[in-house]
Amino acid sequence: QVQLVESGGDLVQPGGSLSLSCAASGRVSSIYDTRWYRQAPGKQRELVALIGNGGSATYLDSVKGRFTVMRDNARNTVYLHMNSLKPEDTAVYYCNALIAVPARYYWGQGTQVTVSS
Repeated sequence: QVQLVESGGDLVQPGGSLSLSCAASGRVSSIYDTRWYRQAPGKQRELVALIGNGGSATYLDSVKGRFTVMRDNARNTVYLHMNSLKPEDTAVYYCNALIAVPARYYWGQGTQVTVSS
């Protein structure tokens, strides 16, 4: 059985920084694409960042230049480093990863990020 666990969510002031972690545990053979999503109250879940197993990354336009997604394959962990945070970044952040074997998508439980003064 595989579990994905996010951590690192917190209350931070505008302009601050925060780093989220998404760790896979259990019967993990390979981790392929990993995505970070977020969902703010009353809004649809949106894709924030994606990182392939080779390390290539894509980002939501509104976070480009502020967020960086990285992976540590040895630790089965993906990180989302967030800088210059804005109130509109407030949301529950979820990770979603394609993990084998057998290959299927897993979701974490989410971690709350609140940007407020």
